[in-house]
Amino acid sequence: MNRRHLIAAGLLLPFAAPSLALAAPVVLKFRDLYVKGRELQPATVALSGQEVVMTGYMAPPLKPEISFFVLTRLPMSTCPFCETEAQWPDDIVLALTDKPVEPVRYTDLVRATGRFETGFEKDPDTGFLSYLRLRGTRYEKL
Repeated sequence: MNRRHLIAAGLLLPFAAPSLALAAPVVLKFRDLYVKGRELQPATVALSGQEVVMTGYMAPPLKPEISFFVLTRLPMSTCPFCETEAQWPDDIVLALTDKPVEPVRYTDLVRATGRFETGFEKDPDTGFLSYLRLRGTRYEKL
């Protein structure tokens, strides 16, 4: 796409410098995920496929050298995937990374950025079922 197409698509302001051509990730808060129960907010569904940034806590990983973690609204001392589905909190997001996760203390806040996905998906390697995901997650301890 050339500059004119990017401006027409709303991805670039006419006066923006070329380095500002990419839109910043949308901030997505846990409180904005659901209407009630497991019914997602329409605005949340609309973010599927887009880059979002979320702040939460990293639940302890299942094992070392794993390339995902669970982002939670509240600190959790155990991984939600280790519990039965009935015990899972609704406000968790599976964060899939491109390299092994370096865990942080479960009480430390984490900012995670990745491509947001909705809908149930079963991981072929672990058998875990997720409803909300961030793919290509980058994260930092706050």
